[in-house]
Amino acid sequence: MRAAPVFQPEEEEGGPVKISVKWLGDYVALPPSVDELARKLTAAGLEIEGMERPAEALRGVVVAQIKESVQHPNADKLSVTQVDIGGTALLQVVCGAKNFKVGDKVPLATVGAKLPNGMDIKQAALRGVDSFGMLCSSKELGLSEESSGLLILPPDTRVGLPIAEAVGLDDVVLEVNVTPNRPDALSHLGVAREVSVVTGSALKVPQPKPPESGTPAAEQVKVRVDAPDRCPRYVARVVENVTIGPSPQWMQDRLKAAGVRAINNVVDVTNYVNLEYGQPLHAFDLEKLAGKEIVVRTATRGEKLKTLDGKDRVLDVDDLVIADKERAQAIAGVMGGGDSEVTEGTKRLVLESANFQGSTVRRSSKRHGLHTEASHRFERGADLDAVVPAIDRAAQLIAELAGGTVAPGRVDVYPAPKPPRKVTLRFARVEQVLGVAVAEQEVRRILEALGFLQVEEGTGQATYEVPRARVDVEREEDLLEEVARIYGYDNIPATLPRGLATLAPEPAHSEAERRMRQALAGAGFDEVVNYSFVAPRSLEVLGGAEKPVALLNPLSTEQSVMRTSLLPGLLENLSRSVRHQVEAVAIYETGRAYFQDAEGGQGQRPAAREVPRVAGLVWGLRGGGRSWTHKDARADFYDAKAAVEGLLGALRVDGVTYVPAGPAAYHPKAVAQVKAADGTVLGHVGEVHPRVAKALGLPDGVFVFELDTEPLYAASKLVPAYRSLPRFPAVLRDLAVVVPLELPNDEVRRVILEVGRPLVEEAQVFDVYTGEQIPQGRKNLAYALRYRSPERTLTDVEVNEAHQRIVDEVKQRLGAALRA
Repeated sequence: MRAAPVFQPEEEEGGPVKISVKWLGDYVALPPSVDELARKLTAAGLEIEGMERPAEALRGVVVAQIKESVQHPNADKLSVTQVDIGGTALLQVVCGAKNFKVGDKVPLATVGAKLPNGMDIKQAALRGVDSFGMLCSSKELGLSEESSGLLILPPDTRVGLPIAEAVGLDDVVLEVNVTPNRPDALSHLGVAREVSVVTGSALKVPQPKPPESGTPAAEQVKVRVDAPDRCPRYVARVVENVTIGPSPQWMQDRLKAAGVRAINNVVDVTNYVNLEYGQPLHAFDLEKLAGKEIVVRTATRGEKLKTLDGKDRVLDVDDLVIADKERAQAIAGVMGGGDSEVTEGTKRLVLESANFQGSTVRRSSKRHGLHTEASHRFERGADLDAVVPAIDRAAQLIAELAGGTVAPGRVDVYPAPKPPRKVTLRFARVEQVLGVAVAEQEVRRILEALGFLQVEEGTGQATYEVPRARVDVEREEDLLEEVARIYGYDNIPATLPRGLATLAPEPAHSEAERRMRQALAGAGFDEVVNYSFVAPRSLEVLGGAEKPVALLNPLSTEQSVMRTSLLPGLLENLSRSVRHQVEAVAIYETGRAYFQDAEGGQGQRPAAREVPRVAGLVWGLRGGGRSWTHKDARADFYDAKAAVEGLLGALRVDGVTYVPAGPAAYHPKAVAQVKAADGTVLGHVGEVHPRVAKALGLPDGVFVFELDTEPLYAASKLVPAYRSLPRFPAVLRDLAVVVPLELPNDEVRRVILEVGRPLVEEAQVFDVYTGEQIPQGRKNLAYALRYRSPERTLTDVEVNEAHQRIVDEVKQRLGAALRA
């Protein structure tokens, strides 16, 4: 039998750690309610993102004992049973299963219960016989994928017991959001310490003492550490005469609550202790280690290893490996190898408990795409002092659960013991920094309860030895933060910083950005937030000339360069939406594009040039879906342009023109360059080029815009200027001119406004026509001109003269002709 990996690789880093409340209760007295526990932990900095209550789904299901069973009078495949659930009378239940006998104890869903599969249990008559509930299988209770009949419970199970308690699901699992600087909280003991501090309850830490006998461990296995800078400590223990089999139900239940699949008693113990102490462990089959030797070294060039997930991996010379005398057997801190894994035939074990350099583990994890529970802890900084108690705890449990004999002593390679960090706290600084007086006695209690050991005493100060698990505590301010979070941020009064009489005004660009967001939201656009890291191919497809900034340590190959445009993220959002059969998409994003800087990283200069932008995308049915008013009308170029114009209008950016030009990512026949009144290019709007859409697997008719926000905000007028209402009436005239087809409207309009100044107040195009009576290659543009003088009422003569000047100039400059 081949054992599965100790921990399955995760798809993403981080995520909440699962903490079993029942398990937590082994180490500390808990508050009366789980909700109060969650509130206290959240207030102390360990945010509870959610709570799983598996017992809730099994409410109303109890343990029943079958006292009598007879054939149903009207159905060959049904039985009529009488069951006892601890009441004064038996219940009659009709059952279709055949795998039980009288005296068995089984789950009974009582009337009123609702099963995990959605079934409501009601009193019913089945083929003429009343049934008061339903006897259940493990599948119906959501405990397994398949079942061949009723779930038969152990004979000693108490009748009437809630089924959740009978099967070990009477627990609440806390999903704790542990920040990267708090690896000490990635374990049940770590969280239990926090509970003990905030509640004042005593912490009960296991004191493992495995029974030892036989040949000393040092005589059975050798350990050599060739890379002490990457592995400061390595401890091994030998356990003999083990019998591989399933672990007890209580351990399986706890592992399942923490999101870990049970494998066998040995592997389960290593996982259990990891979740208990936060110290990853690994078990090797001693008989499979060449030379009965363990060597901690870096990999050789081209060296190969088959990991526990069954994949053959080519190692890098930067990888730290656990090897025997001949070859690598594990990637240190990440995953073990298949050649030395524990199988059902294993009799002699070597247990590994070590401390590995976080940066080394992180690089190997990224390089091989393996993010495991072990690497998650080592990357953040495992507790050097947990190495020994964790391996002793594992050896003791294996001796109990697998019948093993623990060899005397440990093989402990610790070439350069590191003294613990020391930090001095001046008690007067507590009030100076926190803004609230905390009694010195309370400060001392908080720090001592958190494991900080006082080693020196001075006038008005004390020096503390920092627990090795607290990798985040380096200076006095860190101790002050510990006091603040335990004392309670809610107990610290909110006041302005000393010496600050007034708050600084909000930057102008903040108001501009707020108006821009409101304008896009009002136009029906939803905001999205994408990673700044993209795949190189996503930028290559867009045809950008700029070479992107590459990351030295990317999360993945799909996020290996910094984006030079916001469009790749929006296009990926559209692709995902289309795959989910969404009919319309209108989204926008504000963020930064990144470009190489020849002088980047010098002095205080950022490594890359950052350009703030806003981008949007519209596709599909206009208005967000089907409608009887505009059935199946699809969004087009003018929907995207209208969004840009609405944005510009909200910022009061005047004099914007649109020039038919754009980058290669846009369709050449549906693109416009957006230019400010002073000629500054703000960005582009248009249709995504069919070549780009095809390369990315997108549908046709995708319209986007992307604008640089710095020049956009600079051109905005957030404070409106007063202009009095006109006193004199306007004179309206129409002008129809035939111009070359490629001549844009803005060119014609610009000439009209320039020549007609100061009498022409506005020139608005209201018709574009090509076809009969219009020569090939030309088009007719019709404008509504509004003439007005702020000083007097205009005469027909004045208007006619101005109108004629406009006609003459349009003919001369643009080669236009009046429409007959």
